[in-house]
Amino acid sequence: PEIITGDMESAMAVDLNPWVEYEFRVVATNPIGTGDPSTPSRMIRTNEAVSEEFQNGEGFGYIVAFRPNGTRGWKEKMVTSSEASKFIYRDESVPPLTPFEVKVGVYNNKGDGPFSQIVVICSAEGEPSAAPTDVKATSVSVSEILVAWKHIKESLGRPQGFEVGYWKDMEQEDAAETVKTRGNESFIILTGLEGNTLYHFTVRAYNGAGYGPPSSEVSATTKKSPPSQAPSNLQWEQQGSQVSLGWEPVRPLANESEVMGYKVFYRQEGHSNSQVIETQKPQAVVPLPDAGVYIIEVRAYSEGGDGTASSQIRVPSYSGGKITSAQPTLHTLSTSSSVTLLLALMIPSNSW
Repeated sequence: PEIITGDMESAMAVDLNPWVEYEFRVVATNPIGTGDPSTPSRMIRTNEAVSEEFQNGEGFGYIVAFRPNGTRGWKEKMVTSSEASKFIYRDESVPPLTPFEVKVGVYNNKGDGPFSQIVVICSAEGEPSAAPTDVKATSVSVSEILVAWKHIKESLGRPQGFEVGYWKDMEQEDAAETVKTRGNESFIILTGLEGNTLYHFTVRAYNGAGYGPPSSEVSATTKKSPPSQAPSNLQWEQQGSQVSLGWEPVRPLANESEVMGYKVFYRQEGHSNSQVIETQKPQAVVPLPDAGVYIIEVRAYSEGGDGTASSQIRVPSYSGGKITSAQPTLHTLSTSSSVTLLLALMIPSNSW
């Protein structure tokens, strides 16, 4: 069409030449400029039968003449149907993507008519002939596994990409889910997997002609889930521009990853970005460089990821003396409710 609007998802290409191979790309444009074109479509060859008014007699048919590019002699095949618009020639000895010169002529009972202009057409590409090698699967997290492979480019024809099949240990390979890459990628990270689960994987190349043979099967187990228990009984003591924290160690369940350490997240009240301190022990010293109130929480971490966060604590940054969380609690009762107050005792530094 003359105008392709932004809400269109298809268009008809017109005024193409018959018996010519075309590839198509799509480009987006607006008043600012033009974007990058899409990847090319698969090769399309146009066909067009000669209408009856131009057949000029009975016994109309086609002569398809072709020869390998650069040779002299033509091989001709007769197509006797006047309604035909394509011809397929099969020769298993012809390598994939071999260029041929092709022209199409016409004939009827009176004799032969003219030939079309010569065009160059490549024989169809072959399916990938070799399986990817050195396939490896490595657990990345509780829900991710990295699958990597190697391939011999010469055995792939013109590859479009690779297909990775994966299934759980207790499932059949026929039930495998698949995910595809494009181009010559040699790895993929599979996401959304179940934790602490054994998966099996195969990889095969594909192109426009079909799929190649699958690789040997490999296996990997996703990591166990991170600890579900949150650090508890947080105690803190603030002195000057830092606060010392301590908490009860986290004990993971049997189906959870071992604790590798702890992450202390802290930020100023009113700010969204947290800073992180990592420690292998159930204690840490957190700097409080600026005046104000800091919000702090602690998580255990493991190879399966970060665990559940502790309850948040609010610590004021105070330039003199000490403030500690280990203070008595005062209970006051009214006739209708009970209110609990936390007393923060401020002790001058020279008394310690």
